[in-house]
Amino acid sequence: MQPLSRLFSPTSIAIIGGGIWCEAVIRQCRATGFTGEIWPVHPKKDRMGGLPTYPDLAALPGRPDAAFIGVNRMLTVEVVRELAQMGCGGAVCFAAGFSEAVSELADGADLQAQLVEAAGAMRVLGPNCYGVVNALDRMALWPDRHGMTALESGVAVIGQSSNVLINLTMQRRGLPLAVVAAAGNQAQTSMSDLGMALLDDPRITALGLHIEGIGDLPAFEALAEHAALLGKPIVALRVGTSEQAQAAAVSHTASLTGSDAGARALFKRLGIAQVESPTELVETLKILHVTGGLSSARIASASCSGGEASLMADMGEGAGIVYPALTEGQKARLREALGPKVALANPLDYNTYIWGDEAALEATFTALCPAEAELGLGCVVVDYPRTDRFEAPDYDQVLRAVTATKAATGTPMALVSLMAEGLPESVAQEAIELGIVPLCGMSDALAAIKAASMGSGRANSRPDRVTLPLNGHGTARVFSEAEAKGVLARAGLRVPKAFRAPTPQAAAEHASAIGFPVVLKGEGIAHKTEAGAVVLGLGSAEAVYAAANAMPAQSFLVEEMVTGTVAELIVGVIRDPAHGYVLTLGLGGILTELIRDTASLLVPASRADVAEALGTLRTGALLSGYRGRPAADREAVLDAVMALQGLVQAHADSLHEIEINPLMCGPSGAVAADALIRMEDHA
Repeated sequence: MQPLSRLFSPTSIAIIGGGIWCEAVIRQCRATGFTGEIWPVHPKKDRMGGLPTYPDLAALPGRPDAAFIGVNRMLTVEVVRELAQMGCGGAVCFAAGFSEAVSELADGADLQAQLVEAAGAMRVLGPNCYGVVNALDRMALWPDRHGMTALESGVAVIGQSSNVLINLTMQRRGLPLAVVAAAGNQAQTSMSDLGMALLDDPRITALGLHIEGIGDLPAFEALAEHAALLGKPIVALRVGTSEQAQAAAVSHTASLTGSDAGARALFKRLGIAQVESPTELVETLKILHVTGGLSSARIASASCSGGEASLMADMGEGAGIVYPALTEGQKARLREALGPKVALANPLDYNTYIWGDEAALEATFTALCPAEAELGLGCVVVDYPRTDRFEAPDYDQVLRAVTATKAATGTPMALVSLMAEGLPESVAQEAIELGIVPLCGMSDALAAIKAASMGSGRANSRPDRVTLPLNGHGTARVFSEAEAKGVLARAGLRVPKAFRAPTPQAAAEHASAIGFPVVLKGEGIAHKTEAGAVVLGLGSAEAVYAAANAMPAQSFLVEEMVTGTVAELIVGVIRDPAHGYVLTLGLGGILTELIRDTASLLVPASRADVAEALGTLRTGALLSGYRGRPAADREAVLDAVMALQGLVQAHADSLHEIEINPLMCGPSGAVAADALIRMEDHA
């Protein structure tokens, strides 16, 4: 394929079509400052956008580097073919009615295939997209307004929604937005292709993605690896869910996981930060542009208000921010700067005693954010008064003091406003020029800090390859519990001693052979507790017989009762068509879906990653010995999870889902007390 550089940075542009959208492209090219040749093409109009037109492509005075195709979908294919034959560098296909409209237009997918064939090696954006705005090279193949201005460096954002991209260009938060590119249907050129090309530009500092779905997972992994090698961070805002991921699922794991958990696990694996809203995307990109990514979510915070300090503390805790306690050295230097009346803490309320004293402000911020504190970010809370009503030169002292602190300590520094409008655009832009991160709105700021620290943790490591399932050819069926546990046992997991019984009488006899107490389960029922098909702690043959007679089952499983349990976990894996196999760990037992205390990883996950995931669970403390209770054998738990992953990899061509719920964790090991497997028959 041709490189995307000619499309992104053309010296000549052909605009094919005569509607208002093509006129708008000419206006946007001029408004953005494009100085190259613009060649409108229309068979009937003499002029378009104030420029003389050419009747057809053959009449052009040269070979265009880039083209905007604003004709109907059928004619678009022919125009693409002609452009490719004449050696055009790339084209934006504006028309809709291709694969995105197959439910209304039966030929949409076929037409899109024809478009790709016609393009050959020429790059095509879309179809069904607006195109690209490149503020670095003053170019806009874009048929609508945008809010970008000329820049020397900045971030790039790629999205599948042109309107979302338009709105992002209108932000007033000081983000240096250098390039936006709409991927549209990604018929030929994917978001990953666009991202690779943009990251190769030394003027691009970070990449933002607005993702509706990942069509080519290996290419997306390659993008993440390329970004890591270049040291340029990526942040993603993902929307939409995959119904396929939960189709025909029978386990608790499937209802807990789905495509969203798979995407989160994928982003974490690849070192891509993830945000939940467009404003978080903007704020995170500012952090990444200025700092290249945060080493951690450990921050120090200073404000002249106790209320703001409390809000930072409360909201920060909810966002996963860590405020390290002040060291004795920090306290001594702060006391020297602030005097005896200020209570010293992090977040710090430095009061208003030093307001207007720039030297004291600098001394305070420098004392709070020394290099030895190893902070991810030092934050100073400040909201500027309304510029249309007040002049506030004393507020600029804060910015200067923060800048001096960064220079003196080397700690990355940020201004954080309580309200988004508390940092005017002019202040935010000045801060970025000084190397200070302007974060607009406390909630978005704290979420962005957490995201920027999450994405940087693996920035210098090669992303692991994801094990993708192959397409099976058999019919998936749910294994009986006894079958499932047999599979687990052969894979190296511990399971209770058990016997299958066709009748209540046989169940009672097997229970006596096992030894009491025992557990009785009805076979052929996926969610046994809800169906009344499991009874625990039966202490006699008579009790087993009576329980079996009362069960809605035709056969039974009698098991030894696992005792000494300190925690119950769910350990499950489902096949997610969008992301591969997704491993879910969490609180097990009957409250699994109610509590929803889970963490998800992609298979295969390393032992260290599994241990880290267990540590993130709110109920993970149970494994360590909660309130004086014995600790579980954590290594045995990790052994069980790793063995389960090995089983998944061994049956990647046929496994649909597998679940242990609960995995009974105790001081002397981990036992799979219940198991569910759905797998194809040919395995």
